[in-house]
Amino acid sequence: MTDRIELLQAFDTLLQPERFKDHGPNGLQVEGRLQVKKIVSGVTASLALIEAAVAAQADAIFVHHGLFWRGQDGSVTGWMKKRLALLLAHDINVYAYHLPLDAHPELGNNALLGLKLGLQALDGPSGRFGEQALGFLGQRRDGDSFQSAQALADHVKNLLNRPVTLVDTAQVAIKNIAWCSGGAQGYFEAAIVAGADAFITGEISEPQAHYARECGVAFLACGHHASERYGAPAVAAQVAAQLGLAHEFIDIDNPA
Repeated sequence: MTDRIELLQAFDTLLQPERFKDHGPNGLQVEGRLQVKKIVSGVTASLALIEAAVAAQADAIFVHHGLFWRGQDGSVTGWMKKRLALLLAHDINVYAYHLPLDAHPELGNNALLGLKLGLQALDGPSGRFGEQALGFLGQRRDGDSFQSAQALADHVKNLLNRPVTLVDTAQVAIKNIAWCSGGAQGYFEAAIVAGADAFITGEISEPQAHYARECGVAFLACGHHASERYGAPAVAAQVAAQLGLAHEFIDIDNPA
């Protein structure tokens, strides 16, 4: 057993949220009971995850996508009221870390997405790109190239068990691969400048198809949720083990 303050300190020490300019607050977003015995981790603090955490008798929830984001109007109505009402009724803490969880070099979403896909980032600064150095750049761990972007897309689809949107006109072998989980389609131009032959992320917007065709760099969108299922359980499991807490990862499926 620990308390919510010690738990917050453990998460902050590991993830160093003060280093990041983010889209919302990192850390304790909803205060629940003081004593914590069990953490449930998940990708998003959705109503379904909160309901599952209540059923699992969790004292705290640890997520990548929290409840509060820059630009919200602050009203506690509709979906926000439902989520907060359930959390407060059951006195459950919510800890959320967005960019710090993407960026952690061993337990973050990008590091673990690369590990899942058999990719190894280059050493040092050359292995990072984009705003706040969130993007990873590297190659296959076995040193081989993918014979085509389609071969890479098939590889990603098989490992993540999700369809992949592929835009590729160059149709060349793929050696240098950039990746950044979630909604990082805006990093595509930085990946091109960094020397990538292909870029893997969660989503695609209208401009990226044109950039891929005009620059000869393949673009792969493999699902926002599918690319961010790894960091939250890894961090929560490590901190839970450190503090002697129970931990359970609950994956609420999302087609996005």
